[in-house]
Amino acid sequence: MREIVHLQAGQCGNQIGAKFWEVISDEHGIDPTGTYHGDSDLQLDRISVYYNEATGGKYVPRAILVDLEPGTMDSVRSGPFGQIFRPDNFVFGKLIIPQMFFFHYLCYFHHVLLQYHFFTLSMYESTPIAIKWWMSNSTLTSVKP
Repeated sequence: MREIVHLQAGQCGNQIGAKFWEVISDEHGIDPTGTYHGDSDLQLDRISVYYNEATGGKYVPRAILVDLEPGTMDSVRSGPFGQIFRPDNFVFGKLIIPQMFFFHYLCYFHHVLLQYHFFTLSMYESTPIAIKWWMSNSTLTSVKP
């Protein structure tokens, strides 16, 4: 069985990702509350590739939503399928010094990736190889946002 963790980052990534989950949910017969209302058993075939089944027969997207500011996350949450995501899968924050945007962007994105790293450790008890490589070769490990 194959499972996918969907990572959507930034304003564009989260807007595309929100539409992606609308389409995937529609194809699998999942309504905005995460309940299956499909009309074919084929819709439930391989549903575990993108969704975790929660209590009460609810399906929750296996997704992590990342952005540097909370505005995009608020628009995703208030969208048609915003309530289908787990609240602790939203990772966001605020930049403090806009004059040094690029430096803070890199530092904060490193911080966000570290949060993703700890999330994956708690969720799957293993870290993706690409994240391990990036963290071991990162030059920003001592810089805090």
